[in-house]
Amino acid sequence: MRTAKLRETAYLGKKEILQNDNIYPPVFMREMSNLTAIPSRRGLEKAIISGGILVNVVSDRYSLLMNETFFGQVEEQLRATGYGFKTQYINRGNGAFAADYILDDESAEIVVNRTQNDIIRPMLRFTNSYDGSAKTAGRFGFFREVCKNGLHVAESKIGFSIKHVGNMESIIIPNVRSIIETFVNNEFYEIRRKFEQLAETPIYNTTEFVKQIAENTKLFKYESSEKNPEPSLNARIVLEIMERERLEAGNTLPNRWGAYNAFNELLHDKMKKTFEQAHSMDARLFNEILQLA
Repeated sequence: MRTAKLRETAYLGKKEILQNDNIYPPVFMREMSNLTAIPSRRGLEKAIISGGILVNVVSDRYSLLMNETFFGQVEEQLRATGYGFKTQYINRGNGAFAADYILDDESAEIVVNRTQNDIIRPMLRFTNSYDGSAKTAGRFGFFREVCKNGLHVAESKIGFSIKHVGNMESIIIPNVRSIIETFVNNEFYEIRRKFEQLAETPIYNTTEFVKQIAENTKLFKYESSEKNPEPSLNARIVLEIMERERLEAGNTLPNRWGAYNAFNELLHDKMKKTFEQAHSMDARLFNEILQLA
C-alpha cells in the first residue's frame, strides 16, 4: 500500500496534499556552446537545466512551458469551480511532472465495498515535462482512497491549446467546471458499473489468472526463467497484493477488482514507466481483466 505524505493546507477550506513532490524546481535554458566550450550541431543549441540537472537538449526555436504557468492556470481554473479537491504532486527526476486533482465531493464518488470503505473519486491528471518524456496533457482518471492509487482507465481528455509567444509558451484552458460535469454525467457512470462488475466476479484459480493477464498484456513474465517455472518476483508481488485485497474486503475468494488493483499497484509503484506508458498499460490491464473469459 502506498505511503502518503499528509499535509493540511487551506484552499477553499478543502484542499489536502497527499504526495507533495516539488513540481517547481528552478529551471532555465543555457547555450550548449557556453556549457561545453565547443560548437553544437543544428537542433541541439540549448540545454534545459532543471533542479540543477541537465534534463534535455533542444533547438534554439524551442519554447519552454514552465510548470508555474501550466499548473498555475489549472489550479486557478479549479478554484473557480467551487469543488473541493485533494492534490498529489509527482516529480520524476526533475524532468517529468504530474499533478493529480482528486474531487472531494460526495455526489461524485463510487463505493465499491462499503464495509472496506473502498471509495473511488474522479481525478484530473495534468502532466508536463522538461525532458520530453511526457506530453503537456490533461485527462480524467480515478483515485482509490484505501491505497492512494490512481486508476488511469478513463478515456476522456481535457483539451486546451498552447500558444507560442516569442521564446515562451502560454496555455489556454477551457472551462474546467463544464468539463468535470460532462465527465461525471457520462463516462463516470459507465466506468462505475465496470468497477462493480469486477468486484462481483470471483477468481477461482488465482495463479492461472495472473499468468494469463501477464502473458496477454506483456507486462512481465510469469515464470522466473525458462528453466525455473516458479512465479517471478513481479508475479509474487501481484499474488501477495491480491491476497491482501481479499482479506481486507472479507471475501472467501479473490475477485477481479482486487486483481486489477494488484496489477495497478505493481505498475505504478514498482515499474519505471513514463506517465504515458503507465496510462496506456493501466487501461489495457483494466480491459483485459474485465473481458477475460
